[in-house]
Amino acid sequence: MNQKNALSTQEVAEMLNVSKSTIYDLIKKGEIRSYKVGRKVRFTEADLNEYISRSRHIQSIGNITADTTDFNLSGNDLKTDGFIICGQDLILDVLSNYMRLHDVPALRAYIGSYDSLISLYRKKINVASAHLWDGDTDSYNIPYVRRLIPGIPTVIIHLTWRMQGLYVAKGNPKNIKNWSDFGREDIIIINREKGAGSRVLLDENLKILGIEGSSIKGYNNEISSHFAVASAVSSGKADVAIGSEKMARQVDNIEFIPLQKERYDLVIRKEDMNTKEIEMLLKIIRSEAFKNEFENIGGYDTSDMGKIATEV
Repeated sequence: MNQKNALSTQEVAEMLNVSKSTIYDLIKKGEIRSYKVGRKVRFTEADLNEYISRSRHIQSIGNITADTTDFNLSGNDLKTDGFIICGQDLILDVLSNYMRLHDVPALRAYIGSYDSLISLYRKKINVASAHLWDGDTDSYNIPYVRRLIPGIPTVIIHLTWRMQGLYVAKGNPKNIKNWSDFGREDIIIINREKGAGSRVLLDENLKILGIEGSSIKGYNNEISSHFAVASAVSSGKADVAIGSEKMARQVDNIEFIPLQKERYDLVIRKEDMNTKEIEMLLKIIRSEAFKNEFENIGGYDTSDMGKIATEV
């Protein structure tokens, strides 16, 4: 497949699940390559894949980017001053932008669900996001909050529903339909990093089916974004990957097989619920203006946005 050679700033922002301002900042820092056509900034898919590859190395040593500030969430030291929202979805970038417009200097940290909860437990962040499915209870997030944030009262607030499923090549030449197909010898996968919600969803289903991950070709090949795994399938480097429906609409030469509707929630320490920052966050996500931001994007169901799911 020919790679795209004229991606717009908006397309790249959506593929990386960040804001356009973050992309412009990456260009300014020289962290992502681009070129200009008149006044328009454009990117090649090779530029994007190169940036993702470098970012994987950064994440592997524990450093993540939150807007323009670097945070190290390893170890037991307390977090840098500032209000930090942790997670990888575009919806969180829009939320942090809204908060800054209301004089709350919200920062972003881009790590997966499992590590987000651990960071909240260690008081390194203020808000964690999670979409972790538990196969024993057929429920999202609550079992993991109980395990990873023990003894600390927390509030789980629903943000959105998303559809998770499989990326396969156009026409589905391997006739992949469900989780049981991962047991086939002719299947090569590309995996998400440990702790990502998509990775947990795969591993939980493999456990239920009695399929050993080590027996699957490509299982140990990990990539840290929905866009990167979708691109691997698109280019023929893998037969299948797990990801969200939204990203499948942005990558050529793939099809999406929906398998599971998932909860995407925010997790907050109960002791922080009356702070001005959390009160503003709740006001924003419960507003019609915020919900309307996602009506035309696709891939988001905001009908329950802002509702308290439970207290743990």
